Amino acid sequence: MKRRGLKLFATAGILLTLALAGCGNKEVEKTEKVSAHPKEEKILTVYSAGPDGLAANIQQAFEEKTGIKVEMFQGTTGKILSRLEAEKNNPVADVVVLASVASMDGLKETSQLQSYQDAKQAEKINSDWSDAEGYYYGYSASALGIAYNTKNTQEVPTDWSDLAKEQWQNKINIPDPSLSGSAVDFLYGYALAEKNAWKTMGLWKNNGLQVNGANKEALDAVITGDKNATIAGVDYMAYKAKADGEPVEIMYPKSGTVVSPRAVGILKDAKHIEAAKEYVDFLLSDEGQKLVTDAYLLPGNKEIPVKNRAALDEVPQLTVNWKGAEADQLEILTKFNDMFR
Repeated sequence: MKRRGLKLFATAGILLTLALAGCGNKEVEKTEKVSAHPKEEKILTVYSAGPDGLAANIQQAFEEKTGIKVEMFQGTTGKILSRLEAEKNNPVADVVVLASVASMDGLKETSQLQSYQDAKQAEKINSDWSDAEGYYYGYSASALGIAYNTKNTQEVPTDWSDLAKEQWQNKINIPDPSLSGSAVDFLYGYALAEKNAWKTMGLWKNNGLQVNGANKEALDAVITGDKNATIAGVDYMAYKAKADGEPVEIMYPKSGTVVSPRAVGILKDAKHIEAAKEYVDFLLSDEGQKLVTDAYLLPGNKEIPVKNRAALDEVPQLTVNWKGAEADQLEILTKFNDMFR
């Protein structure tokens, strides 16, 4: 199947309407209408996917450091892609931040990004999460694991297949991949890297797996005890909930899991290129990377220590190639939906 970038999302009815984090902590789109401004030449327009709070903290710190005003549209990756598609004849945004490297690579392949190879500290950012030609940089990532209720769980699972056991019957869920980009990333990586993936998913279905809304809804069901475990739980959300005193923990299956990067890029039609470069530089800077770790995310720069969470080298990983993944993700999503609906 050819990669069709944004058209792929449109023809699929925006199946990959990513919540976050995908995608923010609240999994609810938050927007600020981008409006005209009398000094527009000094305003940088950024379209950013969550998580909740991080984009706002980055905006505030960037404005204080550079004096550049930022107009922010914050929403899911799917909503941002839809907006970019709607504005293609009258581009507005300068910088785009997505919770999906596959989607960012789709923008590159449809010639909607411009290269910034000289980004400051680019050499410190994880090359597996970034474009070799500088079209986008994976400034952060989340790892997807099994989030479980610590009060209701007597035997902690050690691998994905454990959730097919009788003790988990009707007590497991997964975020709806039609709403959660991280769930799509998980299905893509798991299906391609694990030979028994579809068999295991069939066992989950037979064990009463519920497709349970976006990331927040799935995790909330575990926190309240309605479910005991979430498959493909977003780890930074679980860590934050745990820090807030909720009875939840995250584990990474021994056979490996998917690490889902988040990326930043400059749009081809950006009107404020120098300011956009400064924004990218800030995200890759030590200061920007520390804000990432404050949100319990994995930083793109491995030299920046994480806070109260597992480091990247402590997460058993499945090998995932994100280049050209967008079309394959749609095929896998369709197959998953056919299985569970």
